[in-house]
Amino acid sequence: MTYHPKSDFIAVMMERGFLADCTDYQGLDEALIKGCQPGYIGFDATAKSLHVGSLIQIMMLRWLQKTGHKPITLMGGGTTKVGDPSFRADERPLLTPAQIDENIAGIRKVFAAYIDYDSGAENAALMLNNDEWLADLNYLDFLRDIGRHFSVNRMLSFESVKSRLDREQSLSFLEFNYMILQAYDFMELNRRYGCILQMGGSDQWGNIVNGIDLTRRVIDHEVYGLTSPLLTTSDGKKMGKSQDGAVWLNPDMRSPYEFWQFWRNTTDADVGRFLKLYTELPVGECDRLGALAGSEINAAKVILANEVTTLCHGAEAAAAAEATAREVFEKGGIGDDLPTLTLGAADLPASIVQLIVKTGLAKSGKEAKRLIAEDGARLNDAPLTDAGMMIEASDLTQPIKLSAGKKRHALVQLA
Repeated sequence: MTYHPKSDFIAVMMERGFLADCTDYQGLDEALIKGCQPGYIGFDATAKSLHVGSLIQIMMLRWLQKTGHKPITLMGGGTTKVGDPSFRADERPLLTPAQIDENIAGIRKVFAAYIDYDSGAENAALMLNNDEWLADLNYLDFLRDIGRHFSVNRMLSFESVKSRLDREQSLSFLEFNYMILQAYDFMELNRRYGCILQMGGSDQWGNIVNGIDLTRRVIDHEVYGLTSPLLTTSDGKKMGKSQDGAVWLNPDMRSPYEFWQFWRNTTDADVGRFLKLYTELPVGECDRLGALAGSEINAAKVILANEVTTLCHGAEAAAAAEATAREVFEKGGIGDDLPTLTLGAADLPASIVQLIVKTGLAKSGKEAKRLIAEDGARLNDAPLTDAGMMIEASDLTQPIKLSAGKKRHALVQLA
């Protein structure tokens, strides 16, 4: 793609690696240089927090605001009642309105760290809920006024639907309606707030195109779509997952220390790319750090972890996480990719044998006991001799380090 953008926003999207596709580069570019323009991304409220997989979209909204435009975060209070079928093998479980409201309250906290909603500036962000206009739709009117603009043949051709049908997996009528509702959202946001841009992951391309088409047909307004690549790590894993589940952005669901550790354990090949996407360091500096090799790349990973954690949890939390990591890793003289077991208060007290098994240092309780009996186990680098030892919450004010032999280590921490 050789398009040379005039607007700061598209220039940033292109040079930092955010851009997968755009419905009309030139049209959007010309609109953006005319002044502050609203653009939105929708987030369904399927959990109490977003995870790292959504961070690329959050950063897109942040850059939209930093380049002078107005981000709209659209919470899917209405669409969550239906569930987005895009690229899923099964139907999403349906949530109650109370669960959806609780999830929206949790997600709202994440956005406050990245986006300015309250300054009163022309480009101060809006947080909206599509339940506001979807909840009271009259079904017959909606079918007549909106449904007639959708071709089922065309909807069946979108990759997100096609892949499900090709695998002969059920696609309910409820889910099939989702793309119509998302298209309606774009039109309503244009009508109510002058929103000209919808962004999302590349799996949302079909939904975005539907919204552009509907807006043009019903109210004859020109709007645009822009997608980001669906990110996987260099070893092919889906972004946002770690050994022990999703890497949540809310601190009560994933501690700032563990969040920091996730970024510190980035694969060498991903460092430069992740610096461009998830931090605001200049592109040249991201390239320089990403090109480091050997032990020097570890210093770049610490910078990545500090920058991303500062954006999400604040500079104090990032500094505390780095200090804890230095304490645990450097003084203990251990290697990099350390598995971490996070326990809740309900999991404690727990026997040391259980913890050795849960961290993956032994396959069974029997093996863990043998490891202790043969002097192969250590707790914070001291020999572990008591197989009956219990770990209480008071023992976990700082993470503890378990070791099996000289080379295998794991951390245990309190959530």
